[in-house]
Amino acid sequence: MALEMRSVCEKCSANLHNKSDAYICTYECTFCHTCTEEMEFVCPNCGGELVKRPRSGKAVLAE
Repeated sequence: MALEMRSVCEKCSANLHNKSDAYICTYECTFCHTCTEEMEFVCPNCGGELVKRPRSGKAVLAE
């Protein structure tokens, strides 16, 4: 099952692109980095932990 990669922060409506730092909970609520810090990494909808969402596209490994 794939994550729904939402393109807007649910709190401030900031645009979130594929490469943006964004945070999600287990229900895929999505927030920008600034709002996530203000909420202390807790989802206001479910009370769950907000974690950094994976970026889409090809990963680049450090050498």
